[in-house]
Amino acid sequence: MTWDGASLRRAGFLRQATAALAALAALAALPDPVQPQSASSTVRAPAVRAIKAPAVDGVVKDDEWKGAPVLGDFVQFQPERGARSKHRTEVRVLYDSTTLYVALRAWDAEPVIAQLTRRDASLDQDDAFAVLLDTYGDRQSAYFFAVNALGTQADLRIVNDGRTQDASWDAPWTVRARLTPEGWEAELAIPFSSVRFEPGRDRTWRVNFLRSRRRTFELSHWSGPVNEPYQVSTAGELSGLNLARPPRRLEGIAYGLSRSQEGSEPFWDAGLDLRWALTPGISLVGTVNPDFATIESDRETVNLTRFELSLPEKRPFFLEGAELFRQRIQTFYSRRIADIGGGGRVVGKRGPWTFSLMGADAEARVGTDSVAAAYSVGRVQRAFGRSSVGATWAERRIDGSGQGSAGLDATLFFTKTLGFTGQLIQSYGPYDDGTAAFFLRPSYDSPTGHFHVRYTHLGERFGDNVNAIGFVRDDNRRELDAALEKKVWLESGSVEQLGYDSNYNIYWGQDGSQRSWQVDQSVDFQLRNGWSLAVGHSEEFKRFEKDFRNRATELKLGYNTREYRSATAGAKFGRNFDADFLLLAAGARLKPTAQSSVEYQLERLMLDPDPSKNSTWIHVVRASQFFTSDLYLQAFYQTNSVIDRHNLHAVFVWRYDPPFGTVQLAFQRGTAAFGQASQQGNTLFLKATRVF
Repeated sequence: MTWDGASLRRAGFLRQATAALAALAALAALPDPVQPQSASSTVRAPAVRAIKAPAVDGVVKDDEWKGAPVLGDFVQFQPERGARSKHRTEVRVLYDSTTLYVALRAWDAEPVIAQLTRRDASLDQDDAFAVLLDTYGDRQSAYFFAVNALGTQADLRIVNDGRTQDASWDAPWTVRARLTPEGWEAELAIPFSSVRFEPGRDRTWRVNFLRSRRRTFELSHWSGPVNEPYQVSTAGELSGLNLARPPRRLEGIAYGLSRSQEGSEPFWDAGLDLRWALTPGISLVGTVNPDFATIESDRETVNLTRFELSLPEKRPFFLEGAELFRQRIQTFYSRRIADIGGGGRVVGKRGPWTFSLMGADAEARVGTDSVAAAYSVGRVQRAFGRSSVGATWAERRIDGSGQGSAGLDATLFFTKTLGFTGQLIQSYGPYDDGTAAFFLRPSYDSPTGHFHVRYTHLGERFGDNVNAIGFVRDDNRRELDAALEKKVWLESGSVEQLGYDSNYNIYWGQDGSQRSWQVDQSVDFQLRNGWSLAVGHSEEFKRFEKDFRNRATELKLGYNTREYRSATAGAKFGRNFDADFLLLAAGARLKPTAQSSVEYQLERLMLDPDPSKNSTWIHVVRASQFFTSDLYLQAFYQTNSVIDRHNLHAVFVWRYDPPFGTVQLAFQRGTAAFGQASQQGNTLFLKATRVF
């Protein structure tokens, strides 16, 4: 038998892949060494049934919350981990046959920091409160409901014991908040129909409550201390819940859209989504001409790499269960799927198993042609204490020919700080050689630090197969990388917080030739007077059609960045692919009134030499006027000089039945597609969504 170079490479990969798979299997078979909290350290609260449901109006009245236990003594995550919170917080919990009710009283002697904005906007720069619900008690996954001091609400899904969050998840729930002379208070009503759970008597949910205070960066929890803000395994217990099966099992969302575009015929469209709760833990979703008519532009940005940019998903059909597909090697990238005529999915959890299956018929772009394609995606995950193993499959099929991948992955915890993640994938499609990939990543995580080392193998043709439905920027790699992060809190002096980040990366092609190395170093300072400063430097080598030696130094200055009203400025300069460059950036955020906001961002890229004329100006302006958090007007304007783009977008939104029941009236000038010139004329949209 003779062996050519390709055979030898395949044999080498098979040995590496076999070793990696054996390691994953052995690690997954180990029992979880991280033991649950002891009975003495777990904080508990009894579930008290409400005699009468409290009025959710943001006014916490003692008579309405009579009998509810008062939960307090919050513990800091930062800046003084393990210390009692310096600011008094009280939480009360009640429930009835349909809803979980939570009340908050937050004391604060200084003015509260918050802004009134749209639902699901980031609350990272606000004084806020959140409820974490681990309804299955699996110590891995949870629902997260948050509100700021002015009543702006946000929700998300958490998996992997807090390591992964999916902010695209939405559910119906109600909250009201108000400022008081003592601080602020809020009341939340979370319907049981909005979460998955096992019905029955005397059930126990794992819960935690979080409070953030931006003025001092304090983040505290009812059950703590935690190792990271979204950690699920440290949650306390809410016991004695008697939970019936939710009575509402079938939900429909219908939408209608009309579009009038200058120079084109009027366009009308409609569609329907149906969601059937087979059990409280398993849902079946069907769609006909689904509502993918999101009237929102992708923000322009400067790309100094030679690789494709990943864009966020905004279409509702893909959002439920999206957190399950957040692996490092992204074998499913939903924005590869264009307009869909019909589709369906099932998402659920039963015992330690979590799963998501999806199928859809859509148009696919092959070269310059648009052809009919069938997409199939599936994932199943098995929990072992805090650890988990999973399998993922994703495929695009055209004319009976399939292209995609199948893979295994593991997230393992050995102690509170030592963990491991790994992934093993085999792709298939038009290429047979160099079609597999894997990575192994041990890590150390503490409340103020992180360190990992990772080895990644990407075959020469792995991306060519996977990118029919996945997202792989580059393949043909044997890659070694490491990262070190550390955050230090200082009790006195002008510097309040010091952060250090470093990243090291080197990779070779499968033929052994070095293709790249990169070193990144940065340090940032948060000053007590509200200013912030960050300094970073990168050195890298890249081999493409020739060898390139790139470097960049970056300076960032910020004022009052712990609040919404803030200003930033920065400069990045160096050499990039045989051109000297200077990238200037600036931004400002203002609140002319309590209900309005204006945001401006600037990027200016200058290249020398610049034969392709890629030097550019990018301007982005956002303005919002809120009448309530569910009734608002927003305007968005952006320009990109290198592609002659001038895109204006204005929308009036009324969420009459939040989060899904909406009426939207929008005006758009120029295309909303990323990286395209403004060739589209004035367009007027009217869209209505009805929940039944």
